[in-house]
Amino acid sequence: MPRTRYGGLGDDPYANGNGNGNGYGSSARDPGDYDPYGTTYGDRFETPPISTPSPPAVRSGFPRQRVVAESNAEKQIGVVLEHIKAEWPTMYENECIPVQVALQLLDTSSVGRAHEYRQFEKTHQYLQDSLKAIVHEHHQGFNSSIGTFHKIQASIQASQKRVRTLKDSVVQSKTSLGTTDPELRKLSSQSQNYDDLLHTLSEIEDLRLVPDQLEARISEKRFLTAVEILQNALRRIRVPALDEIGALSDLRSYLTNQEAALTDILIEELHDHMYLKSPYCQERWQILAKGQGGVDQEKLDKVDIVRPFYEVVESLAAAKEARQPMIEDASRNPEADTFYYIELLVESLNKLGRLESAVNSIKQRLPVELFGIVTETNSEVDQKHPSSLRGGLSGFQGNQAFGKENGVRADVIYDLLWTLYAKFEAIAEGHRVFHDVVAAIVEREGARNSSMLLGSFRELWNLYQNEIRSLLHNYVTTDADVYQFNSSPKPGATNQSTRDHLFKFADADSKSVQMTTEYQELEVIIRAAVPGLMSNSRKPGADGKKHLGQKGDHVSRRITNTAAFDSKAMGIGAHKSLIEPSVFNMSLLLPPTLGFLQRLKVIVPPRSDLVTSTLTTFLDNFLVNVFLPQLDETLGKLSDSVFEESDSFQQDPQWTKISRRPIFKGTAAFFALITAFCKMLDTIPHDQALSQLIITQMMRYYDRCCDWFKLLVSRVQDTDGPTLKLSALLATGPGDIHDTMQRLWTSEGVDRDLLEKETGLLILQTNETPLKTDDVITNRETVSSLCVLYTSMKWLAIKIDQLRHITRNDIDSSRATIQRPHNRRWTLLNDSSRVQDEQVAVYLPMTQETVVQFDGIVSSYQNFAGTVLLTLHMEVRCQIINALTTALSPEAAPYLLEQVVNDPDPRILSLNADLVSYDETIVRFLLDKEISFIRTGLGLLIDSFLVTNAGMVKAINAHGCGRMQLNILVLQQNLKNIEADVGLDRAAKFFDLFTEGADAVVKRAKEGKENGSGKEVFSYDELKMLVELCYSEQLASPERGITTSATRSMGDHMLQLEEASWTA
Repeated sequence: MPRTRYGGLGDDPYANGNGNGNGYGSSARDPGDYDPYGTTYGDRFETPPISTPSPPAVRSGFPRQRVVAESNAEKQIGVVLEHIKAEWPTMYENECIPVQVALQLLDTSSVGRAHEYRQFEKTHQYLQDSLKAIVHEHHQGFNSSIGTFHKIQASIQASQKRVRTLKDSVVQSKTSLGTTDPELRKLSSQSQNYDDLLHTLSEIEDLRLVPDQLEARISEKRFLTAVEILQNALRRIRVPALDEIGALSDLRSYLTNQEAALTDILIEELHDHMYLKSPYCQERWQILAKGQGGVDQEKLDKVDIVRPFYEVVESLAAAKEARQPMIEDASRNPEADTFYYIELLVESLNKLGRLESAVNSIKQRLPVELFGIVTETNSEVDQKHPSSLRGGLSGFQGNQAFGKENGVRADVIYDLLWTLYAKFEAIAEGHRVFHDVVAAIVEREGARNSSMLLGSFRELWNLYQNEIRSLLHNYVTTDADVYQFNSSPKPGATNQSTRDHLFKFADADSKSVQMTTEYQELEVIIRAAVPGLMSNSRKPGADGKKHLGQKGDHVSRRITNTAAFDSKAMGIGAHKSLIEPSVFNMSLLLPPTLGFLQRLKVIVPPRSDLVTSTLTTFLDNFLVNVFLPQLDETLGKLSDSVFEESDSFQQDPQWTKISRRPIFKGTAAFFALITAFCKMLDTIPHDQALSQLIITQMMRYYDRCCDWFKLLVSRVQDTDGPTLKLSALLATGPGDIHDTMQRLWTSEGVDRDLLEKETGLLILQTNETPLKTDDVITNRETVSSLCVLYTSMKWLAIKIDQLRHITRNDIDSSRATIQRPHNRRWTLLNDSSRVQDEQVAVYLPMTQETVVQFDGIVSSYQNFAGTVLLTLHMEVRCQIINALTTALSPEAAPYLLEQVVNDPDPRILSLNADLVSYDETIVRFLLDKEISFIRTGLGLLIDSFLVTNAGMVKAINAHGCGRMQLNILVLQQNLKNIEADVGLDRAAKFFDLFTEGADAVVKRAKEGKENGSGKEVFSYDELKMLVELCYSEQLASPERGITTSATRSMGDHMLQLEEASWTA
């Protein structure tokens, strides 16, 4: 049987478990029920049938014993309630309004529920029957409950009597206790002595458990609780009552020693988390380096998302305002959240009274820790990028390697800087949390030596500044006399070390099995002596694998720190350079460095003694002496890379993101370069020489585009003729046709006179100098390139013009008379709020003198775009003239036909296909105005050419005229899909006159002169040519008599035609 929607079986939706047959389960409808939609309104609004589910499906959530004990009536009422809850949820709620449900059932609109009225009645009836079944099934229990009620009432009356008796007994006891008894006073004194003794024993017992409790809390990293336990134990063991107990002397000494040991543990744990030694800290700097090349993506996928730093700062600020001490959360792993753990450690140190010693320890170890971080990161990147892959670039090659930032050099530098700066940022965040927690403690607990406690951040910045300066010089400068490059020695170089060192910690292999084993054994000894002292001690469990995986790194860090001092003792204060120094590395070094400094501004405490505006001051000297002299060469190299790309004049696949029409990839890249350079100019003090450099590169790109245009429209090299195709020659050179096209482009609407003038001049030009095969562009890709060249130059002119900005700052380093400013303003290049926000305007600052050249460049771009558009406008017309010339040529298409031809000329079909292809190309790449400019006048050109140059046919008969008329019809039908309201009426009428004969031509000339001039009136030369065509067949006859007669008749008609023209 089919299973219904509600889990039941059978066709009867209301068949109950009592086997009532079809008393409630009948699906028949009562015609008298309220059913305004009738019985055939379909399944769209019909409620699916309600089926009684089987007991397991409905009561599966209850224990099995209850399912067996339920009766059929209980099952039935449960099913009804589930059905009402599912289908009529409003009736199931306590706040149900029956009137609202009734109104919905009476509502016959699409939002009403009148169509569910039958189901509502059936549900109601089923509920009534279920209630009746309950009553019938439990009527005996109802009857027996009446007798039980009387028994309960009797029991209540008996209890009331017993309560009265108990009350009387309490009153008598109160009277007895009021009598004084000396024995009771003695017993009370003895009891007090026993209580004091028990309290002392309890204190001793509690103190005996303190070591185990303290070690347990230390191993669990619950240091705040451990400090509280230790302080409470010290306070309790130092009370006078316990001073005389000699058995507590060992415990008293242990607790005193544990106070110092716990201080050391707290300081060590604090260093481990502030300097990223703990495995739990790896996630923080890895996430900071995410997406920047410092960490592999596969590794990041396994890293849990940590709490954002701004939330940490906000929570610390809120806690500072609340002025409440920290409460330790015993339900969490404290090390999982580094910032929470640092706060816990600082609060524990403060509670222990050792906060000042902790601050002094951090300041003393800061240089060693940072040097170890840099050395460790340098070593990691060095191992990740072997020198065999980097190659031994010489100094010359390093300076010529610009443009390869996306290669091995960029990978090495980005990997090093993003990883190192991510660690620096994570360390700075830890110091910021440390600073805020200490500041909150100082404010909460009153006056202290706050300047000493809160001055560690300036020391951190000074060390950061030294490390950054060292990195920039190591990878940019090539001055070997000042900065040492730690690479393979050059031939002839000698070791000038004054002494040889037999042993260095840096030579030790921190990853070796022997070294790791020795450190592990040492840690076991220390852990046994002072539990919790070693930062790598972890409880067995989920963190065991992570601890084991990174124990070697912790050992390596310790050896690296020792090696740092070992190197300094040798006089080598610099780190190993991974690639050859080069000034072109600045483009790779600056963005990560400035990005880190920008993020560091957010981390610096607002009320610290470090001014955020001075973070970039140390870069000023570097800018003047190293960066600016190389910046002009950098831009030149970048521009060359854009110009010389093989696909620079290919359509940009991402053009839809920046333009309305396709543009060249090189154009987009060049403007992106200019935009990036303009953004760079905004990050450093303005120098007019840099703006002049950009203008020079703009002119270079203009020259490059002009060369590309000439390459597209060049003919086969001739020694005695022009090198450009006719369309480009007419578009670029001065002349009547060029001026007419310019006026057509700039006119507001369609100027018929200008179109006729252009058509006449073009036909005259091509008749005087016939088109050659290489005068037209036959490659469709070339037309597409011209279209994209136009849109690219138009787009570039508009975009560059938006960069125009006149500044009052006229500093020009290229002029010796103007001094550079000493104080420079740094706005960071990769400021996320500026780089990601596309709404931030980008300008090219210029003076009044420089802006003249800039405006000239923009005008050149616009004029060049206009030249390309005129070329496209003229090219389609040259193609039409070339095709029609071939079609009218008697050698290619003779019109002396012996029979009727029903197919148009193949050259006409080819012309139609070329026109459609050309139109599709311009529609794809150009805007509506340009498309209309190119399309308008094509029909007029074809119409005029077929009439003016009809004499090119030489000889034509009636069948040939029929084919000509078919060609005209085919051209006209095709042109209607390209140019609006186009027609070749003049050409059609011209050849219609041919079919009527020479007499009709003369008559037409006379009628035309009488009716006045109009569009359909032909000139004398055209009619004369038509008369000649009428006799062309006879003149071409080999029989002399026919030729002589035709000559005589043609002469007569010529005289009549001349008379008509003179009469006018």
